[in-house]
Amino acid sequence: MAHIVVVGAGMAGARTVEALRANGHTGPVTLIGEEEHHPYDRPPLSKNVLSGKVDDSTLAIDWPALDVTLRLGVRATGLRDGAVQTEDGPVPFDRLVIATGATPVRLPGPGPQHVLRTIGDARRLRDALRPGRRVAVIGAGWIGAEVATIAAEAGATVTVVEAAETPLMAALGPELGALTRPWYAEAGVELLLDTKIATVAEGGLELADGAFLPADEVVTGVGVRPETGWLDGSGVALDPGPLGGVLVDEYLRTNVPGVFAVGDCAAFTSLRYGCRLRVEHWDSALNAPRVAAANALLDAAEGGEVYDPVPYFWSEQFGRMVQYAGHHDATDAVVWRGDPEAGKWSVCWVDGADRLTAVLAVRRPRDVVQARRAMAAGPVAVDRARLADPDVAVRDALLPGD
Repeated sequence: MAHIVVVGAGMAGARTVEALRANGHTGPVTLIGEEEHHPYDRPPLSKNVLSGKVDDSTLAIDWPALDVTLRLGVRATGLRDGAVQTEDGPVPFDRLVIATGATPVRLPGPGPQHVLRTIGDARRLRDALRPGRRVAVIGAGWIGAEVATIAAEAGATVTVVEAAETPLMAALGPELGALTRPWYAEAGVELLLDTKIATVAEGGLELADGAFLPADEVVTGVGVRPETGWLDGSGVALDPGPLGGVLVDEYLRTNVPGVFAVGDCAAFTSLRYGCRLRVEHWDSALNAPRVAAANALLDAAEGGEVYDPVPYFWSEQFGRMVQYAGHHDATDAVVWRGDPEAGKWSVCWVDGADRLTAVLAVRRPRDVVQARRAMAAGPVAVDRARLADPDVAVRDALLPGD
């Protein structure tokens, strides 16, 4: 019976193990994780754990019932000769699933800086967010906004420093990103745009223009990099471009037979969008493992179940639930639904054939639910005029299929 090894004990790794057993695998399974904690859920870290609402987000999994060998607190250092190389020695495998996630980017400088990736990170930052403390958050992306929200609610004096001209510039573009600027002011958070960091110094930030921003705590939220360094020299193909990650096909297979990848570290082929995607969100970590596990148990080296989701994520910031589903590019047209000044609005993206490609909603969750369901069913065209009417449900703006 095949020995299946999963490297990475986050959500993606844990769900892979569960899926292997659910699919009937009775052979040995080993889960290797660098952290000593049992697998836990990450989205609550920037929300409930950081705010103090909960102290733990450990996944409720009965590990003895799954009959899994847990190798926690063990770092994978390489992959060769049919074995995962670790600090404690090699772990041979018949099939391997890579689920090592991503690592936050840190900025240069001798000063201390927080990142938010592990439960230890969240607890340390939570303890530092106190009334009157000066907190500098680097980056006005999804994580930066969430951290700034919690820090302001804790009574800290918060400044967010962003190199781009608007928040969420990379994710949403300048027009939509600019709509979030007032949210910072409403929360009493200072927002510095078009501001670059020279270095993280003791006691604050040295800015590129020579100014100094005093801070008791610095939080860096400028993105993550796939955790793939341990695969150097392994023969597993990695994306050399800005996407990064482990290259996998639509079946989540790497170029090495018997080796798969899931979660934040996997750059997968999307047949739906005709491109390669790497999705750094909870939904991917939750759903990709089921496909990888099913395909890992196949005897055939080709075929299997295709992984081709409609990407989805959400963010809670400044009292607003922000949700996004789909995948759009700069050539898609934007259709507005509602007035941003009213506080509840959404936008949809449609391509040149009037097919719905993505939706972003602020306090309009039904728009996301209906759009996501429609996109998942296949390419769907819309009546742009009806879609632009916020009183018309998204599903009622869809045109009949062929």
